[in-house]
Amino acid sequence: MTAIQAPRPRPGLLDIDPYVGGEAKAVPHPRLGRPIRLASNEGAFGPSPKAMAAYRELSGEIHRYPDGGASALREALAGRFGLDADRIVAGAGSDELIALLAKSYAGPGDEVLYSRHGFLMYPIAAKAVGATPVAAPEADRKTDVDALLAHVTPRTRILFLANPNNPTGHLLPKAEVERLHAALPPDVILALDAAYAEYIDDPAYSAGAELVDRSGNVVMLRTFSKIYGLGALRLGWGYASAGITDVLNRARGPFNVSAAAQAAGVAALADEAFIENSRAHNAEWRRWTAAELAKLGLSPLPSAGNFLLVDFGDRDAEAARLHLKDTGILVRQMGGYGLPGCLRITIGTEEEMRAVVAALAEHLRGR
Repeated sequence: MTAIQAPRPRPGLLDIDPYVGGEAKAVPHPRLGRPIRLASNEGAFGPSPKAMAAYRELSGEIHRYPDGGASALREALAGRFGLDADRIVAGAGSDELIALLAKSYAGPGDEVLYSRHGFLMYPIAAKAVGATPVAAPEADRKTDVDALLAHVTPRTRILFLANPNNPTGHLLPKAEVERLHAALPPDVILALDAAYAEYIDDPAYSAGAELVDRSGNVVMLRTFSKIYGLGALRLGWGYASAGITDVLNRARGPFNVSAAAQAAGVAALADEAFIENSRAHNAEWRRWTAAELAKLGLSPLPSAGNFLLVDFGDRDAEAARLHLKDTGILVRQMGGYGLPGCLRITIGTEEEMRAVVAALAEHLRGR
């Protein structure tokens, strides 16, 4: 039988390796009675009870279209972070906003720049619009401002900077971000992806709002998928100059954020006690886990996020990952990021982190 031929897609689309997220299915952990899911940097405590209540309250209204402008959410964000609501754009996760930036400002013949071990969605978004992704080298798995600037060319349209970076966890101080921006041509967009900003309590850090307020070419990207625990609802937002905001609003779909996501986001923002508890828990158990893994002879990198990138050195990281999976613990493989000797481990609850360390100790003792 003759094979059915599909229409040919745009050039570049078949060059995309589809994004593969962290695994979600495993056998139950023998002691906890459920899989321990530490592969996707989800919040340790799930969503705020207030967010869950707001979500449930909308069950009788799901036949209604959402507010296309996400007005209540934008006003809540503006009040919480001291921003101009008119320059906030809501998206179906920050992933959508990354794609919208590429769609709006890059295309064939253009370049999209990012740090070597940056988020995989940056090169995917570039290739999807026919642009060329360019990865600047890192210094010891740390974002290198000078290397990024050395790779800016007349074809560069967007520079995506994850800060802190996923998957390395490296935090670039505010002064370095400002140095990077000051050296960029004004027609290059600096997209500051601050997905993990809520976990940070460091005066040397800025998510980028101040830079947005005094610049025409900076975008701050944020998400509700991490500390707020709303990953399943796909909710993110961006803050930019009036000109960029106008373009993104023209490019996005008219109802791109569901009513349930908007309501849960507003409620999550209001639960400050939940956020503070999550931040404190993350700091405590990230420190503890890093110290325990170091005792096992592993090398966890310093991290400002809710995860640790762990270098296994001459040990087999994939064998360790498979052992953890067989024990009911899911962590993230790093081959797609060019880090096959590493695993990324999300910071979960106390019992989950103790279980991870115990399982790795068992595996390493048996090698």
